[in-house]
Amino acid sequence: MEFKEKILYVRAKLNLSQMDLAKELGVAFQTINRWELGKVSPTKKAEYAFELYCKEKNIKFEEETNN
Repeated sequence: MEFKEKILYVRAKLNLSQMDLAKELGVAFQTINRWELGKVSPTKKAEYAFELYCKEKNIKFEEETNN
């Protein structure tokens, strides 16, 4: 799963707007928007913060993507 798909998935699962997720992760709304559109890739630090956030929310991509 690409990072942009993970962002969309997490927002849908938690029913968050781009602004809400941006606040949760401590980044700008535009950053979330660019990640979602695939225009920009996150830094390693931002990707790690996102992974930690997902762990806190019990979101696991491996289990969710296996059909």
